[in-house]
Amino acid sequence: MKTLTLLFLSVFPLLAEEVGVGTKPIEGAELIFDGTRKMLDDKWIYWEGPGFASAMPIKWKIVEDEVDGGTVLMTDDAAAAGGNFGAADIVTKKKYEDFRLHVEFLVNEEGGNSGVYLQNRYEIQILDGDKTTHGMGAVINLTESPYQAYHGIGKWNSYDIVFRAARFVDDKMTAKPMVSMYFNGKKVHTEVSIEKIWGGPNSGLDGGNDDGKGITDQPGGLKLQCEGFDVRYRNIWIKELNLDAKGTDF
Repeated sequence: MKTLTLLFLSVFPLLAEEVGVGTKPIEGAELIFDGTRKMLDDKWIYWEGPGFASAMPIKWKIVEDEVDGGTVLMTDDAAAAGGNFGAADIVTKKKYEDFRLHVEFLVNEEGGNSGVYLQNRYEIQILDGDKTTHGMGAVINLTESPYQAYHGIGKWNSYDIVFRAARFVDDKMTAKPMVSMYFNGKKVHTEVSIEKIWGGPNSGLDGGNDDGKGITDQPGGLKLQCEGFDVRYRNIWIKELNLDAKGTDF
C-alpha cells in the first residue's frame, strides 16, 4: 500500500497551495503564458479552422491587469465581433496528450463568453450568467455548471485540470477522454468521461467528424476561444503527464 501511495503522489503531487488563483507552476510544468507579448508570440498561433477570419500576427491585446497589476491577455479581435464562432481562436504551437493544466481568467463584462479547449477539442466553458450544462465551468453539455464557485465579473478565476487523452488500439478508441477539475480551489468535476466534441467543425480538431464522435488519435494544443467579449487570461501553465494506468482524479 505504501508503494502505491508513493506512486500516486509522484504523478499527482497535489498540495492545497497547488490549486486556485495565483498558483505558481508546479515542478516540471511549463509556463505557456506569463502576460507578455513575447510569450504570446513564441508559444501561440491562431487556429486556422474552417471559420478562421483573422490573420497573423495575433490581434489579441496585451493590457494592464486592473486588479493585481502587471499585464494580461485580452480576447479582443475584430474578426470575432458579434460572436463569430471560430474566427479568431488561439492555440498553443505545442500539442499535448495527458496533462495537468492551470489557467486564470477574468470576465470583464456581463455575459462574457470564451472557453478553454483541451487538445483543441473539449471545451471547459467560460460564460458569465449561464448556470446550465452550457454554462460557466461546465464540461460543455456533459456536466452542470458549478456556478457557485465562480468569483464573478471583474475578478480573477482559476481552472486546475487533469486531462487524460482518448486511448486507441488499431485506430479504434478503447478509452474515452477524461477530465477532473478544481474551480477556484474547489473540486467540481471528478473523472468525467467526454462523449464527443460539441460545436461542429468550427469548434476544433475532429469537430466535423461523425457529428463530433469521430475522435482521432492525434495530440492537440491548448486553445482559448475568442467570441467578441472582453475576457482576459494570465498565468497559464501545463505539465505533461503519462496516465496510461490511471484516471484523472487529483
